[in-house]
Amino acid sequence: MPVIRYVLMFLVGAACFYLLNGIIISAVGTIRIKEGYRRLFSGGVKFRYFLTAVTGGIAALASALWQETLPAAVTLFALLALMLLVTVVDIDTMEIPNGFAAAIFVVALVSCLTMPGTSLIARVIGFFCVSVPLLLLTLLIPGAFGGGDIKLMAACGFFLGWKLNLIALAIGIFTGGIWGIWLLATKKKERKEHFAFGPFLCVGVVCAWFLGERLLDWYWGFLIL
Repeated sequence: MPVIRYVLMFLVGAACFYLLNGIIISAVGTIRIKEGYRRLFSGGVKFRYFLTAVTGGIAALASALWQETLPAAVTLFALLALMLLVTVVDIDTMEIPNGFAAAIFVVALVSCLTMPGTSLIARVIGFFCVSVPLLLLTLLIPGAFGGGDIKLMAACGFFLGWKLNLIALAIGIFTGGIWGIWLLATKKKERKEHFAFGPFLCVGVVCAWFLGERLLDWYWGFLIL
């Protein structure tokens, strides 16, 4: 029955994302992964862990519904899991570990086989079209973006292709800008203070994947009118 299948998908996704908390604990605490999982299983169920699990269930359902084949769904699910890791760790540490960006790139390479709808040329352009401008801007304005943000968008660009990666950047800048304005308005941050921008780039990547084509159609339709 479809309902039972969806429930099982949700539970599997929730279990997988719950286990990601061990990696998050180890990355935030700069400890070994083994120690991170020891703390996870000995610390009891916390609301943050529960929220992560629910997010995993939703990610599993979305991956299954958006992709026609199991390999494609698993690949997308892996990307969503990495987006969660980047988001949480960047919020806690203001850094994106190089290993996360490398893992995203590996998933992007796998997606060339499991999700062949995006051409290799589009992927290669996607790798450079956002990361290089961010790098140049950072060289001109030190601290404009972190190295982790640049590597993140390079890896995601190879997954998304250049069109969706540009949309991801636009959404990331828009949402991050709103958050920055709110921080300034509430005086929680000063003008020269930084905040974690990786989570907003991750939001952009996820939104671009699920809604990017519709946004493009709307935008071109708007221009034609």
